[in-house]
Order: sequence, then C-alpha cells, then structure tokens
Amino acid sequence: MSAPQATRPTGDGLTGPRPPAPAAEGERPRGFAGLSRHVRSARRRRWLYALAVVALLAQMAVAMVTTAVEQTPTIDEPVYVASAEVYLKERSFRYNPEHPPLGKLIIASGLVFTDAHLDADFTGSQTALGRHVLYESGNDPARLMLYARLPVIVLTLLFGLVVLAFARDLTGPSGGLVALALYAFSPDVIANGSLATLDVPATGFLLTALWLLWRARRRPLLCLPLAGAALGAAAATKMSVLPVIPVLMLLGVLSYWHARRNPPEPDTGPRTPGPGARPRLPALDTRARIGLLAYGAMAAVGMALIAVAVVWATYLVVDPRMRWAAPENVPDIRGTRGRIAAWLPFPEAYRDGMRIQFGFEYDIWQGFLFGRLYEGSLWYYLPAALLVKTPLGALALWTAGSVALLAVRGLRPAVPYVLVPAAVLLAISLHGARDLGVRYALFMPMLLAVAAAGVTLSRWRPAHWATAALVCFVAVSSLRTYPYYLPYSNEAFGGPSRTHQRLHDSNVDWGQDLGRLADHLDRRRPGERVWLVYKGAGVPSYYGINASDPLKAPLGEVHGLLVVSDSAMAKADGRLAALLDTSTPIDDVGHSITVFRRR
Repeated sequence: MSAPQATRPTGDGLTGPRPPAPAAEGERPRGFAGLSRHVRSARRRRWLYALAVVALLAQMAVAMVTTAVEQTPTIDEPVYVASAEVYLKERSFRYNPEHPPLGKLIIASGLVFTDAHLDADFTGSQTALGRHVLYESGNDPARLMLYARLPVIVLTLLFGLVVLAFARDLTGPSGGLVALALYAFSPDVIANGSLATLDVPATGFLLTALWLLWRARRRPLLCLPLAGAALGAAAATKMSVLPVIPVLMLLGVLSYWHARRNPPEPDTGPRTPGPGARPRLPALDTRARIGLLAYGAMAAVGMALIAVAVVWATYLVVDPRMRWAAPENVPDIRGTRGRIAAWLPFPEAYRDGMRIQFGFEYDIWQGFLFGRLYEGSLWYYLPAALLVKTPLGALALWTAGSVALLAVRGLRPAVPYVLVPAAVLLAISLHGARDLGVRYALFMPMLLAVAAAGVTLSRWRPAHWATAALVCFVAVSSLRTYPYYLPYSNEAFGGPSRTHQRLHDSNVDWGQDLGRLADHLDRRRPGERVWLVYKGAGVPSYYGINASDPLKAPLGEVHGLLVVSDSAMAKADGRLAALLDTSTPIDDVGHSITVFRRR
C-alpha cells in the first residue's frame, strides 16, 4: 500500500495535495511536467475534435451549395418561393395556406437580398404564380433559387450541430462524431437540405425539441420552454408534426419528474452513461408522486402553450392584422379530423390549411415501387424506400445503435426521446395517402444517427474498428453520388443510375435536371429534333430547349431524340408507353432524365 499523500491547507481553507518538492538544479520537475503534458494533450484532442466537426460540416456545405447551384427548381420550390415573396410584398396568406408560414419565412430571409419583382395584379393558382415569379416577371430564376435555398442550407448545417450535441449528451465525444458523420454524409439530408422546401426545417426543429427535452432532465426551467419554442417552430413549418405533440408533452412530464426526483449534478460536459452512476434514491409516497406528476403536467402544458404562441407569432409576423378569407378549395372535413381542425387553438388560416391537407389524404394518388405502378398507398412503401435510399453502412449502424439503446442499461432512458418518436412518426407516415418519397421520413436519418452513437459504448475493441469502417463506407457511398444526391440509392440496389427502376417522384426525379438537360443537348446533340416529356416546374424554353410534345403528335411523326423524365416514364401508359417501346435509350442526364433515339 502506498503511503498517504502529504497535504497542506489551500487558499480556501480546504486541504489539498502538497506540491512536489523543488527539483535539483538541472532536473525537470516531474509533477508539473506531467501535468503540462496532460493539458497540452487535452488541448490537442479538443482542437482535433473541433477540426473533425468542421471538416464534416464543410463537406456537407460544399455538397449542398453545389447541388443548389446546379439544380433547376423542383416541383414544390416555385410555390414556396412565390408564396414567400407574397409574404414579403403583400403580407398575405392567400397562397399555399396548406403549409404554415415559418418555412416560407425562412426562405424569404434569403429572398430579401434579391429585390425580386412581384406582379401585384397577378391572379391564378399557386403553381401558376410560381412559374410567373421565376420565369415571367423579369427575375433571374437561378439567382432567386440560390438565395431561397441558402437559408435552408444554413439551417441544415445548424441541425447537424444539434445531432452532434444530442449524441454527445448520450454517449460522449466519440458517439457525437459518429452521429454527425452519418448525418453529414446522408444523401437524403443533403438532397433535401439543399432545396427551398419545408421537410428539413420541420424535422430539424422537431429534433431540436427532443434534444432540449433530454437536456431538461437536468435543467427543466431553462430547457422545457426552449423545447416548447422548438416544437412550435416545427408545427409552424409543417402540420405533419402535430400527431407527435402528445408524445413530446409526455416527455416533458418525464423530464420534469427526472429533474425533480434526482439531485442536481455539476455540468462537467458529456458523460458516458453506465450502471451505478447515481445512488439509489428513497421511494416517494403516493402524495409526493401525485404532486410531482401534477407539476410535471403543468410544465408540459406550459411547453405546449409556448408552442402555440410560436405558431401564432409566425402568422402575426406575416400579417399583424391576421386578414384571412378562406379559399374555395378548402374542403368540408367531417368526423374526427374535422373536429380536430375545429378545436385546435391555432389561427383560422392554420386550421383551414389542415382541412386542405386532410382533403389530400382523401385523394387517390399513384405510387411506384420496385417497378410496380399502383393506385393508392402501400403501408410498407416508406420502409422499402428507406431500404433503397439509405447507405448500407448507415443501415447497419442504425440497427446496432438502436439495439444498444435498448440493451445498455445506462442508455435506456434515452429510448423515449430517440426511438419512440421515430417509431410513432414512422407508424403515422405508413398510413399516409401519398407514396411520393422518403422526404416524408427525414426524421429517420436524423434521429437514428443519434441512436447510432450507442455503438461507441461497446467495450469490445473490434466493434470500434467495425464502426469506423462502416462510417467510412457511408462516406464513400455518399461522395460517389456527388452531386446527384436526389436520385441516390445504395450499392445493393445498383446506385443512382438504377433508382428510377424502383422508385419515382422526389426519390429520383423531381424536375431538378432541366438545366443539365439543356447543357447536355447543347454539347452532345446540337441541332437534333427534340421531343420532350418533362415532369417538373421549370420552363424548358427558358433554358434554350426547343422541344415538341410527342403526346400531341401522330406516332409516325415522332423521330429524333425522345427525352423523358424518369417519373413520367415510371407512370407511362398508352401513348407514352408505345413511344418508349419503339425507342432506344442512348443517354442519361442526372440519373433523372433518359434520352431515347426514335427512328
């Protein structure tokens, strides 16, 4: 047994270790030298960690900005951009009421630097308005779209920091880095984060609310109100997050219970969870439990009220007078859905938007999965689409991390904050009427990236090497698809060039490659007759594509280049199917448009 260490009184009246004796002349003081080396090593590790975080986010930023510059408007973007301009110039909700204002206000924060022209006398549908603003009002569509996309890109990068922080809180620095890598290399997040759409902002705000609820287990008075604000931001961006609000309120109660039931600890940064981290606390009697639950319920209600206030605030920012006249396309929704739309404490414009969204659920949509065209929806569509469009390494780490969250005792408290919301959202999405893309399930790559951090707690050294190898596999798979992230599919399904054989719409072809098609025809097929079937929001003639519609001409007259969007090809029947059957594919543009030769 070693001798007890000598102590002396310290400046604050406590006792501490006696400093080492003075070294002999020419001899280095070993104690202080060791401490100095330790401090330098810790500082070096912090710098390397920060450098890794910056590198991951930098490559993600390059990927998204490149995509934003090269892609022409997708189908939904012109509507959001034009609606944002109406917010800025007219302070009106009359366009795109089926989506709340916040996401379009985020887009508008970039548009304020463009001084875009908006025709105040324009009358027409929101789709026609989007085309008018981009192509018929003297604006530069490329500049307008880039400035509209940049705020979403910045927000996507910030949500990467939330993923990092969430995973660090659960598992420590290594887990945070693994989670951030999966997020930063996710083709689905990169593809949708580079567009002026609402999917990434809504999901990212929801992720932020869940992280803050986890933090509220230690600091409820600060984090619960912030979680309410983040939840309100999500609900003020897309209405699809509303079904998960009760889950988050229950988490608010759980976080408050934990914070008040357990003694506070000093905040010394992320810790690796494990059994025995806290002493066993005495059991509460029934009265104390009821009181604690009552206060937790009050805290959760307060969080929900903050969320409602944020939704109201976004509408007031657009129009402080809250002028609203219900459009003719608001359906009369009855039953449970109608009662929900009537009772929610949101502005009338929000509730009418809900009715429009409910009306979409009653429509019959076409889907396409693994070469099969069908009407309606398939409950297994999203899991199948995620299986195709998620990197194989990410699928493995998602699975292993989820198992770790369930199996490791110290990680189980995180299950309600990570896996339960993902499962609830996925279950709700499975019953949607629109099988149009994995963008409806972006919560999976975000939340399961956090769950994947659990693999770093394994004490089995080969597991660490396997984790590093899988992260590298994800990175290589993502970088290989650059800059065609929207049509990405993993190696097991043939990569981006084969995605159109299994999926359609925003999974592969959302109208993003019209500009690339113009460049391709100009470089490789100059002067040839072009017949075009394009599914998108762009205007081909604006990009110099002089094409005819083959569906309006006799089959015998269609000769030369037949150019078809892959989404249109997936749904081809009748006349278009006959044209494709008698044509030969010769080129591929952006993995979303196929060029045929028809003689």
